Amino acid sequence: MTQIFQKALIEIENPDVFGQLQAAIERVFARERAEKYLKRLVKSGVSIRNFEEVLKKRVLDEVDETLSRSGKSARDLYDSLSVSDQAQMRELYLTALESLELGLREKYSKIYRYY
Repeated sequence: MTQIFQKALIEIENPDVFGQLQAAIERVFARERAEKYLKRLVKSGVSIRNFEEVLKKRVLDEVDETLSRSGKSARDLYDSLSVSDQAQMRELYLTALESLELGLREKYSKIYRYY
């Protein structure tokens, strides 16, 4: 009998901050902004899978106008989250990058590589 993996339901400790960062990630991966985000990653020399580096280089902040106008950087928001909230945020980010349409993922395959 095969067991299917189910994501554990862990309560978000800081839903306001988590929600702000989640919304920013959703906006940069939206169809109309995704390519701009990918181009910015290429320009920054950052692998799309390296969320810590994405935050450090402020790529989310540069692409998402709403976040940049908020006065808080994605890094500040992320750093204010608990360790479990940070882990869930990384998972959310990785899920979002894998859900981009295949054509964009192929076009920007260099930043999608694991090495």
